Amino acid sequence: MPRKIALGLACAREKKVTANPRMITSRGRRPDKSSGRLQSKNVIGACAASRFGGKAVLLFAVFLWSVSTSVTPLLATSVPALIFCRVLLGLGEGLGLPTIFHIFANNVPIEERSRAFGYLVAAGSVGQTVASVLCPHLSWQSGFYLFGTLGILWVLIWLMFYNDASSSHQDEIPLFVPKVTNTNVRWTEFLCHWPLWALYIAHFAMNWSNYIIMQWLPTYLARNLGANKESISLSAVPYIVNSLVGIVAGHFADTLVSRRWTVLSVRRLMTSVGLLGPGIFLLAFCAVDNLLAAVVFVSISMGLCACNSAGHLSNHADIAPNHAGITFAISNTLATIPGILCGPLTAELVTTSHGRWFPVFVLAAGVNFTGAVIYYSQSSAAQHPYSADHSKSINPAIKKFEPPSSWDPPPQPQDHPVEQYIKVVQNVSTPDFQNLREIAI
Repeated sequence: MPRKIALGLACAREKKVTANPRMITSRGRRPDKSSGRLQSKNVIGACAASRFGGKAVLLFAVFLWSVSTSVTPLLATSVPALIFCRVLLGLGEGLGLPTIFHIFANNVPIEERSRAFGYLVAAGSVGQTVASVLCPHLSWQSGFYLFGTLGILWVLIWLMFYNDASSSHQDEIPLFVPKVTNTNVRWTEFLCHWPLWALYIAHFAMNWSNYIIMQWLPTYLARNLGANKESISLSAVPYIVNSLVGIVAGHFADTLVSRRWTVLSVRRLMTSVGLLGPGIFLLAFCAVDNLLAAVVFVSISMGLCACNSAGHLSNHADIAPNHAGITFAISNTLATIPGILCGPLTAELVTTSHGRWFPVFVLAAGVNFTGAVIYYSQSSAAQHPYSADHSKSINPAIKKFEPPSSWDPPPQPQDHPVEQYIKVVQNVSTPDFQNLREIAI
């Protein structure tokens, strides 16, 4: 449990908000243009975690983005230095999540997997909420210093308390841990397997609606529902609901697994709720003209979206436990595409429809519905053959109990003489006694 808490704090630390208030926010030119750094080194992080171990890579990732965050105010006067600093930040954050997925897949048993990913997603929402509440009350320099310092403190805690089971005590590795020592990766195995594409598409669909809310919710509330500076803080409510529902959904999914639901049924149920539910409530959200009702609907949408943590996000560890970091890295890279497209596409749709937002939310709902249908029809919980072959051949905990091919069973112990006599007497039939009596007469 302390390990899971530390990982959750790392995710919360990553999901911070650091923005320059002077950034252009007109339609078609939004700060999300800087989201190019979101296409960061996910795949590199996953490969590094498989090769060097999750502890070292995550330690490096958090330290890198914490230091780059802390020195940002000092480098703000130099554009080249600031760009270099942001590149380092993107590199660190790109290493983070795939490494956490690798650690979860190698350390969390299947009966606790959903809640582990639920806490992970919840921690990210908590980080966004805390940052959105604190940053308006701090100078822009203080926000960078605060979150950078928290990250460095986390690094010290990680060094003191985390024990990497994959690199020590190999004889004590539990049977559910698929220890990987082969660093050769065949990338075609992760790009030509249709159940994995079901995960990638579901992740893409989830992020499409998430980026719409993340990038445009304050603008929509202010321009269409008349939200002022005080009431605009209500845009943090959906993230609070998201974190709470993520935890509840994780425990509920694990309960279903313990009650003999198949893992695939649980993953499909939670993904269907996490994609269909937000799509429905996004349509209802754009149809209301009351600020409170709009916040309620978008909060329900974000809350139901958290069910994906026990759905397709957990499914990575089911299909490819030895390579969950790599499959998530591919998925997360593809899922950053909505972060690049949603900003300019939303601006274009609103402009061409003369200020109407209905096409934006209809498109988001359609993407969600499509992702839900594809995932439900094509998903699987069976291990990828490539990943399964690795776990059978190189897992020391399993190999330890496999007898050699020339193994012979040990000889059976000899019976005590008294036991031998009793067996002889019991095996003598009645006709034998009768014959003995006739002979005696």
